Amino acid sequence: MSARPIAHVIGDPVSGSKSPAIHRFWLEKLGLDGDYEARHVEAGGLANYLSHAREDPDWAGCNVTMPHKQAVIRHLDRLDPVAETLGAVNTIVPEDGELVGYNTDAPGFIEPLEPLLGDNHLFRMARIVGTGGAARAIVAALAQRGFTLVLAGRDPGKARALLDELAPDGEHHAVHLSHFAEPTDFPFDDREGCLDLVVNASPLGMRGQPPLPFDWSHAPPGSLAYDIVTDPGETPFLTNAREAGHRTIGGLAMLVGQAALAFAKLYSTAPPRQHDSELFGMLGT
Repeated sequence: MSARPIAHVIGDPVSGSKSPAIHRFWLEKLGLDGDYEARHVEAGGLANYLSHAREDPDWAGCNVTMPHKQAVIRHLDRLDPVAETLGAVNTIVPEDGELVGYNTDAPGFIEPLEPLLGDNHLFRMARIVGTGGAARAIVAALAQRGFTLVLAGRDPGKARALLDELAPDGEHHAVHLSHFAEPTDFPFDDREGCLDLVVNASPLGMRGQPPLPFDWSHAPPGSLAYDIVTDPGETPFLTNAREAGHRTIGGLAMLVGQAALAFAKLYSTAPPRQHDSELFGMLGT
């Protein structure tokens, strides 16, 4: 590794990314002489960015955010088994002259749920909105932990294909995004002993994007709302969930969880997680 490794986060858009603040915080706490920057890379610029990165001895790798998590794969030399299974990459590192793609989204998403997943449940169900790269990791992670899934997207056929690919076992359902937009009078059964999640795995609600059209009558009492959007930290999805009486998890929890795993690959050392409370305070949570 270079004496002063530099890593990036690439995406379109990427100006609102909190990843530079997170990685620089950890670098400073560890006293490492390195850096981390946001780089705006459009779809047509992926090949050029990675070509230059290969030749830069200071380049430690990069994180990949929307909308490149799937498109970037064709520019890489190989994938680790998790990224290959998911068909999505969020971390790229140079290894022995090759560009290797990893995916830390799934464990990053699961990290704040671990205290709940340690309990036994009679039934687990997750309503998930989104069919992009992050949604792929979330679908796989929740299916592996015994959730029945309802996946909503603008193209129900794409949602069905994603479920068939990544969660072939179980009675999962694919619906159109509009399915959750209108109120329902569905009489939910007794949810004692059950774990219900509602996950926004789409960019809807992100700064500059329209809000997610989700009516909270579709969520059983006691549901947990989880929004992976990080800018803004407080989305209408989360606000409306709390007003409807549900618990919430914001996107920064997943962002920090997946960033910790990526940091270890980029800088070959574990981040100082003992400073998490200070980090979240700095990020505004």
